[in-house]
Amino acid sequence: MKQEIEAVFIDRDGTIGGNGHFIHPNHFELFPNAQLAIDLLKKNNMKVFAFTNQHRISRGEATLEEFETQFKQYGFEHSYICPHGINEDCSCRKPKAGMLLRAAKEFQLNLSNCAVIGDVGDTDMLAAHQVGAIKILVKTGWGEESLGQFRDQWKETEPDFIARDILEAAHWLVIQSRL
Repeated sequence: MKQEIEAVFIDRDGTIGGNGHFIHPNHFELFPNAQLAIDLLKKNNMKVFAFTNQHRISRGEATLEEFETQFKQYGFEHSYICPHGINEDCSCRKPKAGMLLRAAKEFQLNLSNCAVIGDVGDTDMLAAHQVGAIKILVKTGWGEESLGQFRDQWKETEPDFIARDILEAAHWLVIQSRL
């Protein structure tokens, strides 16, 4: 069953690098295979977008521009970043689907032909589930904990694929697009 994958939304912390916690863009390091994964998706004609909650922006610990610059350096076509505080009422903070819906409008995307790759079940996977996107959970960052002790927080959905890391997730998506 070949499925055209129009775009891939990728979480930052714990998915492409870091440890799942906030790390300032000036100190953030990609996992060794993350750039390869991003490049592989792009090489296979998929748009690649950053998709991240960064409430530390609201605290003045980093700027939106610093994140946007970082994502451009990694080759992301565009970045969707929720800068709001945890207790602010916004439509973009995952698990809400606001960032995905905005991207769909801006890039004329059918979200059921898009994928979300992330390490947190109760944010990344729930946001993807709301819009019918393909859900890929990576075991890096908070992934193992999402599948274990925090599984009850997102029990209403199942990932479409569980990957050991971002590169395995990218390979799986490329294979799905060719079947």
